[in-house]
Amino acid sequence: MLSRAKKTGRKFQNTVETGVGGLGVALKVLRLYLTNKEERVPRHRLGPFRTDATIYDRAPASGLRITWMGHSSMLIEIDGVHVLVDPVWDQRASPVRWAGPKRFFQAPLPLSELPGIDVVLISHDHYDHLGKSTVQKLACMEAGRNARWITSLGVGRLLRDFGVDAAQITELDWTESVTVGSDAELKITALPARHFSGRSLWNRFETLWSSFVLKGARHNVYFGADSGLWDGFAEIGQQYGPFDLTMLDTGAYDELWKDIHMGPDGAAKAFAAMGASKLLMPIHWGLFDLALHSWRQPIERTIELADEFGTRLWIPEPGVPTEVVAEHRSGWWLPK
Repeated sequence: MLSRAKKTGRKFQNTVETGVGGLGVALKVLRLYLTNKEERVPRHRLGPFRTDATIYDRAPASGLRITWMGHSSMLIEIDGVHVLVDPVWDQRASPVRWAGPKRFFQAPLPLSELPGIDVVLISHDHYDHLGKSTVQKLACMEAGRNARWITSLGVGRLLRDFGVDAAQITELDWTESVTVGSDAELKITALPARHFSGRSLWNRFETLWSSFVLKGARHNVYFGADSGLWDGFAEIGQQYGPFDLTMLDTGAYDELWKDIHMGPDGAAKAFAAMGASKLLMPIHWGLFDLALHSWRQPIERTIELADEFGTRLWIPEPGVPTEVVAEHRSGWWLPK
C-alpha cells in the first residue's frame, strides 16, 4: 500500500478511492454556513502570543523542541536540525488578501526573528499550508539562505514562482527519502496521505500531497499533514515507527468531507493503528475558520477521546518553544 504515487493523465491519485466534493457539496456547505450558530471564530481576542527568540540560542536539552505557530505551521528542532513546516505567516489562508479565512491571532514569532533554518518542509500546495507572501519573504531572508526546500512532486514550480532558488528545492515522491544537514543529519521520507491538492478548482490533483517522517540521530517524528482516515496508517507505523511524536490532522473536518480530513475520532483510530507509541500532537486546528464546527471543538473532542483511551497528548501553547519529553496539555484555548 505504501508505494510511489500514481497518476491518471496529469492528475495524481489517492491510494484508496477518495471523494473531495464538487459544486453540489459546495452549495450544501454554503447553506449550512448561513444557518450555522457555532462559535467558528473566537468571540474574544486570543493571545497575544509571543515567542522568546533568545531560547533558540541554546539547543534543546532533550534534542527535540517544537514551536507551534498554530494550525500546521511549526518550527521543529530535532537532533541539531531546524525544520520549518508548512509556513503560513499570511493574514489569510486565501488566494486574495481581502477575503477568505483570517488568522485568529498574529504569528507569535516574526519571520525576521527566525533562527537559521536548515529545511523548509511543505506538505502540499493548499493556502493554509503554503503561504505565498511567507515563501516570498523566506526566500530573501538570511535565516533561509542555506535552507533546503523539501516538498511533494510538482510543488517546486510554485516555490520557484515565489522566488525560491531552484537549486534549493527537492521534490519527493511517496516513499522517497532525502538526508539533510551538515553537522547533524536528518532523514526525511515522504509518505502517502489521503487528501488532494490545488490552489483553484481547475488544477486539483496536479501536484502531490504527502505526509512525512523526520528521523534524526535520536528522535523519530511523523508529520501527518492533511489526511482522511485510511488503512495505510498501520503500515506506516510498522515500517517507519515507533515515533516519539505523531502529529495528526484533527480540525477543519466534517462528515461531508471526511475522506480528506479525519477529525479527532479518525486521528484517534489512526494513532491506535500506528501503534499508539508515546505522544500524539493534534494539528490543523486553532487558527483558521475552515469548517462548520466550533473553533474549540477539535481539541475538546481530542481530549475527550484521549481520556477515554489513555492516549498521551502533547498540546503546546502557540509560540512557546517546548521540549517534547512528556505528556503536555497547555490549556491555552480554555475560556479566560
